[in-house]
Amino acid sequence: MVDLGGKRVLVVEDEAMVAMLIEDMLAELGCEVVGPAMRLEHALQLAETGAIDAAVLDINLGGVRSDPVADILERRGVPTLFVTGYGQSSRPGRTDRILQKPYRQAELGEALRSLLEVRG
Repeated sequence: MVDLGGKRVLVVEDEAMVAMLIEDMLAELGCEVVGPAMRLEHALQLAETGAIDAAVLDINLGGVRSDPVADILERRGVPTLFVTGYGQSSRPGRTDRILQKPYRQAELGEALRSLLEVRG
């Protein structure tokens, strides 16, 4: 099982309270949080230049899809966990990497470990 201690995780989430909750969960899992990015422009910048081991990416950022961020992360080989309150169909083709809101810390940790394990 992959140790999350010290892993740098980009958080992209447009809801401030949810972003803070994710930050707290990740910190308790031993991760270092990059961001959070609450707007697409900031998320793009961090995705392009940040030292990142994994990402937790909200699919919908205030009515704007975060697909360009996901594309950058994919190109860089950064495993991405998509989170959404809209169901599995909101990110076709990547349903194995979607975590349905609301979720618990244990579910977040398990999903990140699984992603990082596949990455090797």
